[in-house]
Amino acid sequence: MLDIAEELHRWVEQGRDFAVATVVAVGGSAPRLPGAALAVDTDGTAIGSVSGGCVEGAVYELCQQALADGKPVLERFGYSDDDAFAVGLTCGGIIDILVTPVRAEDSTREIFASALATATRGEPAAVTRIVSGPTELLGRALLVRPDGSYEGGFGAHPELDRTVVEEARAFLDAGRTGTLEIGEQGSRCGAPLTLLIESSVPPPRMIVFGAIDFASALVRIGKFLNYRVTVCDARPVFATSARFPEADEIVVDWPHRYLERTQVDARTVLCVLTHDAKFDVPLLQLALRLPVAYVGAMGSRRTHLDRNERLREVGVTELELTRLRSPIGLDLGARTPEETALSIASEIIANRRGGTGTSLTGAHTPIHHDMSSTQNPTARIGSVA
Repeated sequence: MLDIAEELHRWVEQGRDFAVATVVAVGGSAPRLPGAALAVDTDGTAIGSVSGGCVEGAVYELCQQALADGKPVLERFGYSDDDAFAVGLTCGGIIDILVTPVRAEDSTREIFASALATATRGEPAAVTRIVSGPTELLGRALLVRPDGSYEGGFGAHPELDRTVVEEARAFLDAGRTGTLEIGEQGSRCGAPLTLLIESSVPPPRMIVFGAIDFASALVRIGKFLNYRVTVCDARPVFATSARFPEADEIVVDWPHRYLERTQVDARTVLCVLTHDAKFDVPLLQLALRLPVAYVGAMGSRRTHLDRNERLREVGVTELELTRLRSPIGLDLGARTPEETALSIASEIIANRRGGTGTSLTGAHTPIHHDMSSTQNPTARIGSVA
């Protein structure tokens, strides 16, 4: 739901009633991950997507039904071997869809409104909904913020809200969306509950060091991949907004000095394109010790070997050196700045999703990798009305 937060926030401000269908869990070669959503208002206007087109029509009808009767519904869609024309995923996967009405009279509307407003402002928050469990708890929601404050609640066992808040904060720290199974009493005790936790976090950072032509192409593809992109270079004549109009931030400073004072996290990617020892060595000495997602450095294989020796001389360990992706990027045969940027971006995606970087033709590996999201369908599937 939070992936279409801006549009839904406008609907809330306009007083529209709507129903939102959210991917709860996926299995096999499903096209969208948990959290992907499609919403339909009372006029029949639809926004978003849950399957890339495979089951949109059926989900649209479920949303209209939920708007009419005010009841949430949980439905599974998958490929049918008996009837290839039946509603299902022709890609062979399985997705579980939770459809929730958000009407003026619904008790969860205030929670959804707050969650959508928070996500639209770019502030981190996690929305937790009960997907399956006792009938009286279905459809209830809770909004959790990083500091542990929350809105709403499930109104069941007193430990349930407390446990869910802590679990949601862990999901939020990782920027993760997925399902969680716990007991009705907040532990493994009581009736089992399946929860969907959707995290909304600011875009991850991509910091590009070295204001060169290759950096310009990497900035463009970084923005396309929804990174907040910073370009840093110590040379003011090159680090200009005119050369990098799509960058979110241009910094004129020595790279290692900037990295010392800026904020990074486990989703941050660092791309070192300077291939100049006086910049690279102090920068990589620091970067390889930070808890970031990716550190890559440009240069020939000869440059790479020389750089590694210089890093060893300043105390970088062999274990730390294993984190360095150098020469940067996947082997695509890239030559132009744009091709090189695609090579770098491909390596970043493979690193993030657990991909191999090999051709899918003839391979027997999964098409969709996601190391951070739950991929198993929920145990209880069917109508929750």
